[in-house]
Amino acid sequence: MSKKTELIQSVKGTRDLLPGETGLWQRVEDEARRVFAAYNFREIRTPILEQTALFARSVGTDTDIVTKEMYTFEDRDSEALTLRPEATASVVRAYIEHGLYNEGGIHKLYYFGPMFRRERPQKGRYRQFYQIGAEVLGSDHPTIDAEVLEMLMLLLERLGLKEFKLLINSVGCAKCRPEYLKKLRHALEEVKAQLCADCQRRAHTNPLRVLDCKIEADQPVIERLPHILDHLCPECRQHFECVTTELEERGVAFEIVPRLVRGLDYYTRTTFEITSGLLGAQNALLGGGRYDGLSEMLGGPPAPGFGFAIGQDRLVLTVEESAGIELKPPLDVYVAWMGEAARGPAMRLTRELRREGVSAETSFQQVKLKKSVGLANKLRVRHTVIIGEDEVASGQYQLKDMETGEQKAVDKGQLAAAIKAKQGGTAGPAGEPSPQAE
Repeated sequence: MSKKTELIQSVKGTRDLLPGETGLWQRVEDEARRVFAAYNFREIRTPILEQTALFARSVGTDTDIVTKEMYTFEDRDSEALTLRPEATASVVRAYIEHGLYNEGGIHKLYYFGPMFRRERPQKGRYRQFYQIGAEVLGSDHPTIDAEVLEMLMLLLERLGLKEFKLLINSVGCAKCRPEYLKKLRHALEEVKAQLCADCQRRAHTNPLRVLDCKIEADQPVIERLPHILDHLCPECRQHFECVTTELEERGVAFEIVPRLVRGLDYYTRTTFEITSGLLGAQNALLGGGRYDGLSEMLGGPPAPGFGFAIGQDRLVLTVEESAGIELKPPLDVYVAWMGEAARGPAMRLTRELRREGVSAETSFQQVKLKKSVGLANKLRVRHTVIIGEDEVASGQYQLKDMETGEQKAVDKGQLAAAIKAKQGGTAGPAGEPSPQAE
């Protein structure tokens, strides 16, 4: 008796996005592209593999990402490589490597793609996860911070989200933060025994991360620690005041949270998160901030930067739960034909509709009309074109509206235009609304 072949499944912490799910992902990505384009951002695509040194140098050797979570290995040339855990360092590396700074001016870049961290899988969090992000390189002006935050709020509104909140803070700069860290370390020495094991370790290695602890029992202790906003230098204080003033003038609601820090070493000045009440205790939907020294850290010229990363898995989950977006069915038309004489015309019509941007499907073999209509309903098409011998002879095909049941004869050369007119605009890719539906 032969041994049964063992079923191979996806790696823990990863998942397959099936056709029934990807329509919403495409809808989110398409909306992001439209909003980013309105603010003059252009797409950049970087490799998922980078030299390990890129993240050790930028993210920080003492961060949880580098010490616990990165997928790192040696290739056959004994080069240390890492599956990217985040994309900002990769974007700045590309900016330096290809000399984009030589073009002058401000560079606005955005990206989509998978990231990899060996975290404990939980709701909306995976070991291969996806991010939508954007970076502005080449200026430290506070208006950039406010404009990017305005853009983010617009994107979330366009996606139909309602329960979200912008939280902001400043973590100072290389001039004022060291003095604050001295005070923080001193304060932590007196209370660290009351904190969780991770915070006790961070008190020595990365004290700023203690402020980001999510353990409920640690919060009363953390609340009594010094506030970084009370220790900003004049330049950082002025920068933060300009950011908040700009946000107020733009009508962007926000809340200042003095304990808000980011988990990566390269952040300076403005930091922020946007949270959603629909995500439970781990409610961060996206985050980011300013990183004015990252380019120099990677061997490049001075290039102040500001950016963010959206956890796309969590964003899609939130949109699905709150926004109630109705996706356009993936197929516009089903072409039903009866009799061998209608097979050729049906195939030609299907091909012509597709060339006109109308998504269409037909059967490769003859089936009864009732079964064809049933299949069209199953595919959720808006229209069915019916072709029999009489329709082939007359050159007029029956166009049936599957919602209203209305059916009428249309000249075969006018079918694409008639279908587009009924849709209210030009047909587009699966999951994409017509321009009039924007």
